Amino acid sequence: MFSNFQNHIVSRFPFLEGKKIFLAVSGGLDSMVLLDLFQQLPYEIAVLHCNFQLRGLESFGDQDFIQNYCDQNNIPIFTTQFDTEAFAKDYKLSTQVAARELRYSWFYELLETENFDYIFTAHHADDNLETFIINLTRGTGLDGLIGIPEQNDKIIRPLLPFSREEILKYAEENNIEWREDSSNASNKYLRNKIRHDLVPILKEINPNFLNAFQKSQSYLQESKEMVEDASIMIYQQVAKEVGDDIHFDLNQLKKLPNYKSYLYQWLNEFGFVAWNDIYDLVDGQSGKQVFAAAFRLLKNRNTLILSPISEEDETEEYQINENEEDVNFPLKLKLCRVDDITIDSNKSIFVDAEKIQFPLVLRKWNEGDVFHPFGMNGQSKKVSKLFKDEKLSLIEKEKTWILCSDNQIVWVVGIRQDERFKIENTTNKILKIELQ
Repeated sequence: MFSNFQNHIVSRFPFLEGKKIFLAVSGGLDSMVLLDLFQQLPYEIAVLHCNFQLRGLESFGDQDFIQNYCDQNNIPIFTTQFDTEAFAKDYKLSTQVAARELRYSWFYELLETENFDYIFTAHHADDNLETFIINLTRGTGLDGLIGIPEQNDKIIRPLLPFSREEILKYAEENNIEWREDSSNASNKYLRNKIRHDLVPILKEINPNFLNAFQKSQSYLQESKEMVEDASIMIYQQVAKEVGDDIHFDLNQLKKLPNYKSYLYQWLNEFGFVAWNDIYDLVDGQSGKQVFAAAFRLLKNRNTLILSPISEEDETEEYQINENEEDVNFPLKLKLCRVDDITIDSNKSIFVDAEKIQFPLVLRKWNEGDVFHPFGMNGQSKKVSKLFKDEKLSLIEKEKTWILCSDNQIVWVVGIRQDERFKIENTTNKILKIELQ
């Protein structure tokens, strides 16, 4: 096994040369074999061990076992202890999910503080099969069927090509000691039920089932790559990135015979789960929305608009004092005195400086806001009516800022100036306000 493992490392991970590697070691069979294999390779390694305090004295026995092994073999080791059950209760997580969250958070913290490059875990082919079955029972797409990724950012799993049987044989032939986790014998967890009850039946049906499964996953990976390539090409035809938002052209989208699959591919990474609601948006009424934790999807006429959910306080106001020339938050504005009016646009306005009262106030618009649009000879108009005339989407409305002087609207920023502050023949001082 060592020769195959060494060849696998060299061929699949050539970028590891000269890198510092953490090995996540629980003390069980798989991680102790991983540690033994890496002791024979020319890499700088250190061990990480988490004590989740879930098995009483047994958990501390694992910690002592790993500590003694590393001390005897002069291997640097980092250990930590977690009150996993309390964390799971506080954040309403299952024990297994809580342990994973704690473990990987600590791993990434150590990568940064200790200047290491990668973390290796001991997941193997049987783990991958169990994960596949778990995902299959819960309903999943291609990502779930592909199983455990060989590399995920800084986490690498070099034992995935090897079976539990191969790992056990190597350990016995090389007299490697390990600790048995008593919880592995229990069917309390779904993974253990699959390991003890289902997988043996599959292997009985086909003794080469694990090899066949790995081939199937390889084909699925190739299919996933084809899907991703097609998704990128269609995305370029249908989607347009506008600032932080993404606009999907529904006219183009609906020409696709399987547009739902593309929507899933594009939106899945943003945390959406209400897929039927999303698909209904395509033919739904303008203004309807579907929300994820940090994003929303809005139907606006012939467009679906994906945008991040703003965490800004809608009631917050920002003052601009008289001597300020550059404003950097929440918008970038430049204020300066000028002698003449140049050709203006929606990005800039020219106002009579003597009509302005400082401090000016920047705020989000309110439903009852009324102003006097420039060019309408003093007639008033609701800002909401202006938005309707301009055919702004709900998201565009929410992003619009109002510039006020003494509670009077000076500028619906980027859209329309107020008539009351315009330049006249009697104007002595001109102030230019520009949206950068």
